[in-house]
Amino acid sequence: MCSLIHTLIVISLEVVVISGLDNGLCLTPPMGWLSWERFGCNIKCHLNRDECISEKLFTDMADRLVSDGYRDVGYDRVNIDDCWMSRNRAED
Repeated sequence: MCSLIHTLIVISLEVVVISGLDNGLCLTPPMGWLSWERFGCNIKCHLNRDECISEKLFTDMADRLVSDGYRDVGYDRVNIDDCWMSRNRAED
């Protein structure tokens, strides 16, 4: 009898009930491109235009997500991470 109770307890612990809304939202995690891992906080575009955080970088990466087929498999975000802001403010 003790063995049967032990077996039932083990089986009941392994059965997991998952419930959630079936509304089609968040079937996958948000997927996209982040600048930080590759470019860090490099904003010195005057030294190397292709290795810095810039508007061109983000538009190029958005175009690459589409042209390389990433958008078709769920990568639909280009995330502006850190270091996008100007260190020195101008009048405008």
